[in-house]
Amino acid sequence: MNSVIHSQISVRKRGGVIEDYLKIHDLMDNTKELCSDNRHRILHTMWGIKRVIIPIFGHPIINSDNKVVNVKDLCEQDHILPDYLNRFIPTLSDFVSCIDNSGASQYNFKEFAENYQNDKELMELLLSPLAVTGLEKSLLITHNSWFINEIVPKVLNREIEIKDFTITPADLFNNMQFKLWMDNGSVYPESCKFTLGRVVG
Repeated sequence: MNSVIHSQISVRKRGGVIEDYLKIHDLMDNTKELCSDNRHRILHTMWGIKRVIIPIFGHPIINSDNKVVNVKDLCEQDHILPDYLNRFIPTLSDFVSCIDNSGASQYNFKEFAENYQNDKELMELLLSPLAVTGLEKSLLITHNSWFINEIVPKVLNREIEIKDFTITPADLFNNMQFKLWMDNGSVYPESCKFTLGRVVG
């Protein structure tokens, strides 16, 4: 789906007009610039919603009908679930488990983050995938030129950096395997194994 279709879903559910929701859905799919297949959906997780989308747009937005719209619900119900046949919401660990261990081990994350050591707020964001997954290779998601120059300025209002980066988003996706669950919900990811076929929530 594209961001217009997702926005149309939001309009049907929540009122307002497409333009009320387009920027949120555009950002959710910002990663299509980085990867042409569904591995790109690293923001289609609660980590993506909590760490990227909500800090940029806020917890609620007010649509053109003057209705309060919960951004978390919007992302989950109008974007992520429809992308996966309304079957599941993957976790960041689902994506990180697809990153090749040997490939990821060649990157020096400490060296990459050296320039940001004195910025506590930024370091917390950069290290958040490690906190969520417990896996160092997850830092490929935040320790790259795209995250520093595309996401960080929007989330934390930091300056864009004009320089050569030692890690790029290609390093992330070139080391990430494609799994069938990524294919629009064809099968379930590992995180669903305990809830499969059950009503939860």
